[in-house]
Amino acid sequence: MMGEVHLSDQATFEAALDRLLALDDRLHALVAEAGRPPLRRRAPDFAGLVNIIIAQQLSVAAARAISARTEQVLGGPPTVEVLLNASPETLKAGGLSAPKIRTLTGIARALADRVVDLAHVEAMEADAAADYLTRLPGIGRWTADIYLLFCLGRSDAFPEGDLALQVAAADAFGLPGRASALGLKAIAEDWRPYRGVAAHLLWAYYGARRARLGAPA
Repeated sequence: MMGEVHLSDQATFEAALDRLLALDDRLHALVAEAGRPPLRRRAPDFAGLVNIIIAQQLSVAAARAISARTEQVLGGPPTVEVLLNASPETLKAGGLSAPKIRTLTGIARALADRVVDLAHVEAMEADAAADYLTRLPGIGRWTADIYLLFCLGRSDAFPEGDLALQVAAADAFGLPGRASALGLKAIAEDWRPYRGVAAHLLWAYYGARRARLGAPA
């Protein structure tokens, strides 16, 4: 089997999607309903982690607004040094809640202390990289996988704990209820090293199904 690829642009993603579809014929039905999804990317490194933390439990519009305000009060994209030197009042002025300020400050301090070195993640296998990232305070496995997939473009990162992916997999494969994280992880083994590409497709399928049924995505 080919190794993991870097999803750097839409053309690379399209080629990886073709290879994924060759691994599992069942996925062609998802493309027929949802179309070929676009590659989703975020800023890399610490700025990407900050954006993921900000977006948790917020609408897309609210998260974008707070991210923009945070960059404005910090004078640019957040770095470890800039965030550690910012006062709580400054961060609150950016729209960050007290819990998110604590989380981001804790992550920045851990990175400054070399508890985790983000540069090392590039050379790690996707699952090992996700486990390594969970050494950061406030970073669970879902957040780590999302960082690997969206910020680093890792083709095999797969957040099996994502509720939308679990629902989409159950709908796609005729499973009762919602797929469990463990069950979805087992299904995704057949998609290595393109599990992250499959996640993009399942999210697109989830959105298309909800739109067709008139349900909120």
